[in-house]
Amino acid sequence: MRQEFERRPTFDDSLHIEPLDVPFKPFALPVSNQPLVSVIIPIHGKVTYTLACLRSVAQYAPEAPFEVIVIDDASPDDSVARLAHVDGLRLLRNERNLGFVGSCNAGAATARGEFLLFLNNDTQVMPNWLDGLLGCFGDRDDCGIAGSRLVYPDGRLQEAGGLVFADGSCWTSGRFEQRDAPAWRYRREVDYVSGASLMIRRNVFEQVGGFDQRYAPAYYEDTDLAFAVRRLGLKVYYEPSSTIIHCEGISAGTDLHVGIKRHQVTNQATFVTKWEDALCAQPPVGTSLLRAMRWRRRGRVLVVDSMTPEPTRDSGSLRLSAILRLLDEQGWAVSFLPDDGRATDEEIRALGALGTEVLCRPWVSDLPHWLRAHGHELRAVMLCRHTVAGQYVALARKLAPKARLLFDTVDLHFLRERRAAELSGSAAMARQAQASRNSELALIAQCDVTLVVSPHEQALLAAELPHAKVELLSNIHEVHGCRQPHATRRDFVFIGGFGHPPNADAVRWIASDILPALRLQLPDARVHVLGDMPDAARDEFNTPGLELHGRVPDLALWLDGALASLAPLRFGAGVKGKINMAMSYGVPVIATPLAVEGMHLEQGQDVLLADTADGFAHAARLLQQDSDLWCRLSAASIDNVKRHFSSRLAYQALERALEPPTH
Repeated sequence: MRQEFERRPTFDDSLHIEPLDVPFKPFALPVSNQPLVSVIIPIHGKVTYTLACLRSVAQYAPEAPFEVIVIDDASPDDSVARLAHVDGLRLLRNERNLGFVGSCNAGAATARGEFLLFLNNDTQVMPNWLDGLLGCFGDRDDCGIAGSRLVYPDGRLQEAGGLVFADGSCWTSGRFEQRDAPAWRYRREVDYVSGASLMIRRNVFEQVGGFDQRYAPAYYEDTDLAFAVRRLGLKVYYEPSSTIIHCEGISAGTDLHVGIKRHQVTNQATFVTKWEDALCAQPPVGTSLLRAMRWRRRGRVLVVDSMTPEPTRDSGSLRLSAILRLLDEQGWAVSFLPDDGRATDEEIRALGALGTEVLCRPWVSDLPHWLRAHGHELRAVMLCRHTVAGQYVALARKLAPKARLLFDTVDLHFLRERRAAELSGSAAMARQAQASRNSELALIAQCDVTLVVSPHEQALLAAELPHAKVELLSNIHEVHGCRQPHATRRDFVFIGGFGHPPNADAVRWIASDILPALRLQLPDARVHVLGDMPDAARDEFNTPGLELHGRVPDLALWLDGALASLAPLRFGAGVKGKINMAMSYGVPVIATPLAVEGMHLEQGQDVLLADTADGFAHAARLLQQDSDLWCRLSAASIDNVKRHFSSRLAYQALERALEPPTH
């Protein structure tokens, strides 16, 4: 009530809203003769709203090919005459008034697209309005319906998916909230989405018989469609990357007792009669809205890392993003909190597509405040890296007493420090490594489950802490496959950001020793370094053939043409994502023995090992000259990723980690 009646702006200048009171000028829609999507807009008068809607479609034309079908339902104004001057529009006229249900079904019957997008005429579209909904279908094989984020013209949220209670009553999530608040920016399964912007595959729409005519002329037809689609084993998703401005009430008003709106009451009874059995599984009347929103989820899980993952930045980010996706697939309501409080719009969107709510500033100040308010809701807390776990393990245990506490080491920090100390011979570094060991082992003892990335680390901890539960959850990679033959390949790659000390040491070794030795064997050889590198560090490298590209958006462009990937790591811990990534593209790897620790790789069978600059140069020449060897290593690399670094193995490890203890 406070949100409804508080003072609010009459417009939001971050939304571009087409004006209604402009002189009409003919315009064209950039439509396709072979549409993937048919946009279906039923109208009954209100031509100024229809024209504004169509102008917004023209302004924010999607990348996907589409067509626009307007069904005139016996409009009492000059809609037909005005719309005849919009080029590219398919305009259909009902001989008699069929209402919303009949008009939508009539439009669907003439549609040519694989997908149908039903759109109200009192809407205006924003960038990504159509492509965002298509993305949901592309990402989720079980998607039956996808609906947009609906906002009021003043910028407040109108609807972020709908709830249905056991008595058939409905509620729209998020009404009057800030539209960009974290709770409304992640993709999630919902009970239904509004027909104001609803996408469905045409064959699925036909399979369920379209909108049920018993709800004619309107109301509850979208809710009924959602239940019919779910009966097929598909799901209904709210898709926040698709935003639609909706002038709610323009078409039918808001009074439940007059006009078309009166059907909302009678159609609820019809809906309850039809779906009596299915409604038994819905939240009882009186269930809190927050609980109802997560009714289909197993429980709520919080994941905390030092910063928001960005998969192009580092291997740890790639692995964490995959873990978040798997948690969503397992049915958990997933929230992620970056300890530094920062997340860009793009990062929020990317994690939102994984089904993850991002808890960042300015909406969430820090973890302690959030845990005090929500800790009692949590079934599990995953703390990533010892720096994060060290701060919050005791607090999480206190404020989330029902939660299973997981410590994701990412890699064992003390093991990496110990090896760096051994390489440098520094007594101070050795003392630091011992302090880190004591700290990490204490954290492992306090947590219910510890996650490690390599069998070597799992065995090490079994010896150190035999009573601790330690699960192997290694890197997670999609297999891309070898896409270019040996004959077309040249040059070498090194993948990794300079901010990670083992990577910085490796790049220096490449520049000082490995590349000069390599060019004695292969005079034109080049090494492409792919990863963040500060400008100050770039100045120290002027080795002929060393090319520093920084972070690149797509590694495929480099890996598809690389002869081999180099991993000359002289210290470190954990499993090396740079090796997994290269192997997922069928690129053979030349590495130090330490770099392949715990990766199930054998010299000459899956990888070439070297521990000197001349050894790297010799292995490179072998790969350049022996195409049979290259092809064998390429095939073995792909097989290694499939067998040891798949989503299936990670899924099983997470299930074991989150399984409650038996008493």
